[in-house]
Amino acid sequence: MYFDQPGKVNTRETLTAAYDRARELGLDEVVLASTSGETAFIALDIFKDFRITAVTYHHGYIEPFKPIMPYRTRKQLEEKGVAVISATHALSGVERAVAKKHSGVYPALLIADTLKLFGQGTKVAVEVTIMAADAGTLTGQDIIAIGGSSKGADTALVVKPANQSNLFDLRIREIVCKPRHFKMAT
Repeated sequence: MYFDQPGKVNTRETLTAAYDRARELGLDEVVLASTSGETAFIALDIFKDFRITAVTYHHGYIEPFKPIMPYRTRKQLEEKGVAVISATHALSGVERAVAKKHSGVYPALLIADTLKLFGQGTKVAVEVTIMAADAGTLTGQDIIAIGGSSKGADTALVVKPANQSNLFDLRIREIVCKPRHFKMAT
């Protein structure tokens, strides 16, 4: 399925399409990007019998030592059974800081930009998969990975996850949905 535009307007349709495909394949794990918690709360309504992992930015992403997702929201999600992790971006992390200070191009940033050729949501879906794997919330079986372009969700993939140290063992098995038209994010 392809959307005419990226972004939050596609969230519910993305999650529903991902759920339907997951059921067809017999999958029971979903990983999704959720900055504010809004996408994770919508996923709770759709993925009722799934293990849900919501991945948000690391503390200090905007303001030093401060979380992006409010503690209250995180607690509410965790009380409903969602594993919530805050982690450094798997495909930029420290390399972004080095690139800002010293210029140049670095391998993880090249990988991220290559994935963005399929849209920002594809890069995010792969990245949150790696972050969830590194946090220990996945079993290693195929999952649904959901990302988006800025806010909300617009991309869903079927992914064989891998840890960061084994990145090239990760497999994008299927693209369930994504925006057809998108801008390259910087």
